[in-house]
Amino acid sequence: MESGKTAYTSVLTIAGSDSGGCAGIQADIKSISACGAYAASVITATTAQNTQGVIDIHPIPIAHIDKQLEAVFSDIHFSAVKIGMLHSCEVIETVAKKLAEYQVTNIVLDPVMVATSGDRLINDNALNCLKAFLPQALLITPNRMEAEILIGEPINHANVEASAKAIGLTFKTAVFLKGGHLDEGSEEVTDVLYDYASDGIVVVKNPRINTQNTHGTGCSLSSSIATFLSQGHDLASSVKQACDYINRAIDHGKDKVLGKGNGPINHFLQA
Repeated sequence: MESGKTAYTSVLTIAGSDSGGCAGIQADIKSISACGAYAASVITATTAQNTQGVIDIHPIPIAHIDKQLEAVFSDIHFSAVKIGMLHSCEVIETVAKKLAEYQVTNIVLDPVMVATSGDRLINDNALNCLKAFLPQALLITPNRMEAEILIGEPINHANVEASAKAIGLTFKTAVFLKGGHLDEGSEEVTDVLYDYASDGIVVVKNPRINTQNTHGTGCSLSSSIATFLSQGHDLASSVKQACDYINRAIDHGKDKVLGKGNGPINHFLQA
């Protein structure tokens, strides 16, 4: 590097595209930018989507996903990588191979398996491939429904900490179990981080904000965690800072209107 110049702190997001801009790659790029890093992307699928739902999904050919990965990894150094929905074994294996080839660290994986409606988004074959891939991640960020698929039993307030630890020990990775779907009528949201490296539990609490504008919150959270990791913060600090950012973004977006359905959080807060 030339004297006097500094490199961007860069984060790569590997995920699907949301044409409505609330979730997926679009939410990731906004979150990474808002939290202070340079965002690059590899798109695994495009969706015809708006605030009311997903109309169509078009998988990107595997060969083109591989070329996207090679293009960015061969040229740019990434201090962290966020991974969203990986819809098939072929996609998972392609991504896993490239991450291993370039010895990527600070991988934050959002194991997108269940739609807001409760419907499963990946089949059993892809799920098994995803489970085999999870130990490659530093952190996974399942919601309650996804965590229940991983652990194979119901999760509630009484067992949420034990469940997070059980998932972490099973898949040899840290787990941030999001509690937004636990006790939805409560005034507080309780999330649980199990740090696999230290075998420690960190509980994060935030006030529940009454709004329907939470479309893409999971995508935004995982990408903001990756951003704080890229800046050199440890896992617990990155999670806490990301939760604070997301909570403020939800609050600043609660009275905004976009479309006819569930709107996004306000990624840039003041906008």
